[in-house]
Amino acid sequence: MQKEQIVSYSNVYLNRNENTILKDINLTINRGDFLYIIGKVGTGKSTLMKSMYAEIPIVSGYARVFDYELEKIKTRDVPYLRRKIGVVFQDFQLLMDRTVEKNLEFVLRATGWSSRKMIKDRIHEVLVQVGMQNKTYKMPHELSGGEQQRVVIARALLNSPALILADEPTGNLDPETGSQIVALLQEISEKGTAVVMSTHNYSIVQAFPGRIVKCEDMRVVECIN
Repeated sequence: MQKEQIVSYSNVYLNRNENTILKDINLTINRGDFLYIIGKVGTGKSTLMKSMYAEIPIVSGYARVFDYELEKIKTRDVPYLRRKIGVVFQDFQLLMDRTVEKNLEFVLRATGWSSRKMIKDRIHEVLVQVGMQNKTYKMPHELSGGEQQRVVIARALLNSPALILADEPTGNLDPETGSQIVALLQEISEKGTAVVMSTHNYSIVQAFPGRIVKCEDMRVVECIN
């Protein structure tokens, strides 16, 4: 059975500060894919990912994520696109003045959830999924880097996204913890959520196989692994 295609880029050009960063991008991502974006620092990995949630505009070409054509997406539709995408940042970006539970509650309320019971149940579900159900009342500074990243992944899962974008999610973690985080992201992809992960850690790519595209010389090239 053919998988649903959730990202389709055809002849796409991306700029930053009016400089072309990537050109002639042709890329498709299907539901449940696990895709690495590799390449040296400054080759456009983050630019490509940010274009998928409409933070960086499409200069030319055709780009579709879910049912949104990004080259002509209206500003009012961007929040609805982003609700279907979970983002995992290298530097966590947790709210340091509130507990794990309150961090997750903040996101749900901001995206329209109002039932206290449904919010509590959903927070419990995602924390169980990432093995952090016993850390609900901890403040972020009381958690290790790996634990904080698990909370960030839980946050990304809250609205049951079809696509998770993980930008160097192991960059601030030791190798063992980094491997645990990638294993968790692979588990998530096996359940049907596409995961796109940028990294320059080739040992992780070898340990946890997936599709690989490389940003190099302003191009995005699929690698045969």
